[in-house]
Amino acid sequence: MAKIISPEIDSLLEQTSRSFYLTLKVLPTKIRGQIGLLYLLARLADTIADSASGNTNQLINNIKGYNQYAQGNLDDPPNLSELAKLQTNPDEAKLLENVREVVDSLSRFSDADQKRIRHCLDTIVSGQTLDLQRFGNVEKGTITPLSDDEELDDYTYRVAGCVGEFWTHMSLAHCINVDKETEKLMFERGVRFGKALQLINILRDIPADLALGRCYIPIDSMEKSNLIPSDLQDLQNMGKFRPLFDTHLGLAWAHLDAAVDYIGLLPRGQFRLRAACMLPVLIGQRTLTLLGSQNVLDGDNRVKVLRPEIKRLKNKTLWAMFSRKKSLKLLQTNRNA
Repeated sequence: MAKIISPEIDSLLEQTSRSFYLTLKVLPTKIRGQIGLLYLLARLADTIADSASGNTNQLINNIKGYNQYAQGNLDDPPNLSELAKLQTNPDEAKLLENVREVVDSLSRFSDADQKRIRHCLDTIVSGQTLDLQRFGNVEKGTITPLSDDEELDDYTYRVAGCVGEFWTHMSLAHCINVDKETEKLMFERGVRFGKALQLINILRDIPADLALGRCYIPIDSMEKSNLIPSDLQDLQNMGKFRPLFDTHLGLAWAHLDAAVDYIGLLPRGQFRLRAACMLPVLIGQRTLTLLGSQNVLDGDNRVKVLRPEIKRLKNKTLWAMFSRKKSLKLLQTNRNA
């Protein structure tokens, strides 16, 4: 893959992006660097937010200071050396140690692209900051839920839906030309594409989030099902939780179907762009299928699409990417599997 920063930081991009790196590798070269850099910038912010420092206010100050530096409003980044020492993942520690080099890489791109990257990062950081404010100072042993579906939708937009917008902006600026109606649909479907991927993560990580005192299942819908957040810590309550869970599962499917529509809107000749969009949808579809049949409250058996299956889906993507008809057929077949 074409280098977008230094060899060391590009290596971190590969090591920290996991399955997303497969998407980056097939993206058109015109937008690969910008999207890869946004990922690194967002991952850096996420690493700050998830650091086990025990001092929420300090984390909020650090992530705000980092964002202000990335936005070009400060000459120097915050000192993240102490947070780097707390990381159990050495790659994430290196990311924190190289914040200046990562942010400096923005200068490799045009002013317009820098503005797009910074705007999306600012939205992502707002969601991460809101998470810290909402959950960071809760009393140990308690669980704080979201209030309602509007809060859930807002959160999924801030941390992922906005990435669908950014992806679409970059594609329209550098790769494709479409009419105004198609452009409008692409932005709408692109936002839902991002929301789908975030909602999938939320639905499969319920036990891990509960252990941190976080509940992304809104309390108003839980109360209608005669549930409280602590009920979700008992895997025996899956039967009672299943109808409510299936409602959220249905929303994730609907968002993912919108992502399939997004792929269908791409011009026929955009093989790489189509493939880059297809793989996360195929993995997302498989994850939702697994979530629909397993006890998601069992924290010892986290739903995950394994590497051999990801490789199989990748190979199918490469086979179908040159034909829009074959691509959409593959997506539909995978959805119904």
